[in-house]
Amino acid sequence: MRDAYHEELDSIGDGLVEMARLVGSAIGRATTALLDADLKLAESVIAADEKVDDLQRDLENRAITLLARQQPVATDLRIVVTSLRMSADLERCGDLARHVAKLARLRFPESAVPQDLHSTVLEMGHLAQRLVAKAAEVIITKDVDLALQLEQDDDEMDQFHRALFQHLLDDRWAHGIETAVDVTLCGRYYERYADHAVSVAKRVVYLVTGEHADELTAVPETDSTV
Repeated sequence: MRDAYHEELDSIGDGLVEMARLVGSAIGRATTALLDADLKLAESVIAADEKVDDLQRDLENRAITLLARQQPVATDLRIVVTSLRMSADLERCGDLARHVAKLARLRFPESAVPQDLHSTVLEMGHLAQRLVAKAAEVIITKDVDLALQLEQDDDEMDQFHRALFQHLLDDRWAHGIETAVDVTLCGRYYERYADHAVSVAKRVVYLVTGEHADELTAVPETDSTV
């Protein structure tokens, strides 16, 4: 019975890794659809998000069943509860990839992103994929040091996000209000996607250590009387 219980715990972790793989692929394909004005690809990303939603519901059901039947304590309880929260973060990543794809569909046959911002958005898409791939690795390895690195990696996404706004606020912006709104939304989708990937890694830190990532990285106060 206990072997079956721990196999079920492991399968929940496997499901999280599969979710991470799917949402990583989704943001990559959505980025291509957005920049290339590829309607067929955008539609496939939108449709594929249903599989991510199904996976989350399945993980939730299994986790709730484990809570009800096994009443786990200590580390096992942390695994179940933290997995529920991670699945919600990953599901949200899928939603954000779908939003990018919907933006591509909305502006077809044109690209929603001006040509002079293509390289920035492409880099944001690549970075989003790297972040969620690293989050998946953290889920597998339970590597706390790697998990803590993700927040530093997220700083790069914030820099790209600021760069988009600098273009929007530039007096030379010549693409109109509608495109400005599209770019604003686009930047927000990638920035939030990265935040959720970081959140997954932070939850692994809590799972392994019982402490929140912010507590581990906080700089201790010095005693001014010394």
